[in-house]
Amino acid sequence: MRVISGLWRWRHNPLCRPTDLAEGLLALVALLLVLVAAPLVGVLAGSATEDALQRSVREQHKARHQVRATVVRVLEPARPDLDPEGVSGQALRTRVMARWTAPDGTGRQRPVLVRLKDPRPGGHFSLWTDAEGRTTARPLDTATATTHAVLAGFGAALLTAALIEGARRLMVRRMVRHRYAVLDRAWDKAGPDWGRTGTGS
Repeated sequence: MRVISGLWRWRHNPLCRPTDLAEGLLALVALLLVLVAAPLVGVLAGSATEDALQRSVREQHKARHQVRATVVRVLEPARPDLDPEGVSGQALRTRVMARWTAPDGTGRQRPVLVRLKDPRPGGHFSLWTDAEGRTTARPLDTATATTHAVLAGFGAALLTAALIEGARRLMVRRMVRHRYAVLDRAWDKAGPDWGRTGTGS
């Protein structure tokens, strides 16, 4: 409101240059765009991301199956979990030979990395596989997909606001350069005789 009232008071001020008024109007337009366009872009981007991720969640849950696997033998000792999607960066994973039954009913036996406190032959754990029984990552859950969508929308809104502010600053910089160019031309006209006694009289 202060910007609007300030522009209204300055519009008939004899000291107000056209570039001053244009700069104030530009600031007002940029503010309105940041307050309206940036949130709108954020909502649209978040909604689009949410739809895409939730569709991916449904597809992954259809294509991936959780099976019960049995430890046949331990292949390697426990080592720190380097998986960025792991539950804990400090969790230990052990490489074991495991046996499980694929969704099509056939048996599978392959080495896998598991998070078990005490991996022993005969121990059981859950494993995610595709329709052919090959091991795969855990499917994305709904809450994680929603979190990613919210972050995407927030990021899109911030990026839009930054682009609007960057465009405003660029235009103001060009206005200031033009203002100085006009001032330099005016100074050049009066410059050679400026300040000398008797000039201009």
